[in-house]
Amino acid sequence: MKVVEILSAEEINRTLVRLASQILESAGNPDRLALLGIHTRGVPMAQEIADRIETLEGIRVPVGSIDITFYRDDLDRIGVRTPEKTDIPFDLSDRRVILIDDVIYTGRTIRAALNAVHEYGRPELVWLAVLVDRGHRQLPIHPNFIGKHLPTAKDEKVKVYVKGQDGRDGVELISPQN
Repeated sequence: MKVVEILSAEEINRTLVRLASQILESAGNPDRLALLGIHTRGVPMAQEIADRIETLEGIRVPVGSIDITFYRDDLDRIGVRTPEKTDIPFDLSDRRVILIDDVIYTGRTIRAALNAVHEYGRPELVWLAVLVDRGHRQLPIHPNFIGKHLPTAKDEKVKVYVKGQDGRDGVELISPQN
């Protein structure tokens, strides 16, 4: 197995600042903005982006988390999972909701997240921000905000490390050894 560092902790920090700036620029009035992190690593990323927005604008954007376990179309293949808690401490109605995830691959996680979001309300709009876009979409889903485009082979994996869960921040590309 070959492991290559794609983003260091410092590069992730700069990328999150850039994503926060792009979100603010595109969303307009930050008073109607809300961030929803997709479990697992999208949740701390949403908190980090909210922190960057607060630094940039002096406004605390509400942050929630959403679990998509029961909206997945591959539960038969991935086996039993313990769902995380969905926590949306604000009304989604007429909000500009930004879904946050670490990596986008086939688009199926995002499809499930969109279905889950609409169980909790009807936002004005839903946009998507991801740290890494590795391609290989199976659905017509495209992020509005992308930290890093990383073309990959299908047999490669992208691993995101988040300090609060993994003890460090970083992104690695893992390739099978040839």
